[in-house]
Amino acid sequence: MRKTADVIIIGSGVIGCATAYELAKKGTSVIVLDKDESIGNGGSSRNGGGVRQSGRDPRELPLAMYAVEHLWPHLSEELGIDVEYHKEGNLRLGKTEHHMEILQGLTDRAVACGLDVHMIDGKEVRAINPYLSDEVIGASWCPTDGHANPLVTTLGYYREARKRGVQFYTGEEVVELQMVRGKARRVVTRNNVFEGDKIIVAAGYASRAILGTVGIDIPMSNDLIEALVTEAEPQMFPQMLGTADADFYGHQTDHGSFVFGGASGYETVNKDNGHNMTSSITAPCICRGIMKYIPKLADAKIVRTWAGYEDVCIDGVPVLGAIDEVPGLITACAFTGHGFGISPIVGKLLAEVAREEATTLDISAFRYDRFHAVI
Repeated sequence: MRKTADVIIIGSGVIGCATAYELAKKGTSVIVLDKDESIGNGGSSRNGGGVRQSGRDPRELPLAMYAVEHLWPHLSEELGIDVEYHKEGNLRLGKTEHHMEILQGLTDRAVACGLDVHMIDGKEVRAINPYLSDEVIGASWCPTDGHANPLVTTLGYYREARKRGVQFYTGEEVVELQMVRGKARRVVTRNNVFEGDKIIVAAGYASRAILGTVGIDIPMSNDLIEALVTEAEPQMFPQMLGTADADFYGHQTDHGSFVFGGASGYETVNKDNGHNMTSSITAPCICRGIMKYIPKLADAKIVRTWAGYEDVCIDGVPVLGAIDEVPGLITACAFTGHGFGISPIVGKLLAEVAREEATTLDISAFRYDRFHAVI
């Protein structure tokens, strides 16, 4: 087991794997640690696969637009695996006038940032997707949004990083970061001690406790989101779907199954193995909501349900970049459920930060010090 590297990354999700890959491409030695026994067993294997620009905070939108224009179209070729990327639009649906007000506000802010997105009425919605119910009175429509397969994307980054010499160690739960001569340098796990010139913390909500060991506290919460997948159905529509209230989202996969995510308001934990799960109460609750939007799926058989936690930041955008108070420390967390779609550009940006290079995009809006008190 190698215990020293130029960069130690904590977290083997799509962000950690993408960053490891980008660093390894430039010849930087990397070790990736994860407390789980499986790679990407957090949010990266528990999300709806949206690659969207619409509906994002204006601070985050430039990252999403860059990824869609420059990175996602070529990612399958670069990683040598089909990430199932489709750029065939996103309908964010509304059923009430209040929904339409929410969607109009999101649309106006996105248009001001240069995104091609506009409001359409119910008739136009069903012209794009005839399977949606008459309860849908309108939507925002972004034709350049899409979706991809998060499991395969994470696997692709992991595999290519491994090929370039990145060492991945699972079952290594981080308990403490330690300073050496005024810099973050040591990562202490329950089993080992690792050292690196830079430490990147990309461990979802677990990042909060890890960062707390060196006095950094990111204001984020842990929110349970549930998902389900159906048996394969005949191909119906290629668009990514979402709603004004974000009560459900999803798409149809290349295989034909539908992957949907949502929130029921309940939280349950599987007492047998400690994994978060849905239940006989929560899954039907989400399904009833989906059927209101897509009646034709009423008889679709559910193959599997699962749940996972979002690391939700208090102001809705992630915390990215170097921490001035702790030299050598870099954060990549609090993605608020928006991380997958921007993972290719975030990996690139974090690699640039770790190598102290000029970043491709300005990430000053995501700095940790935005939470500092103004004196």
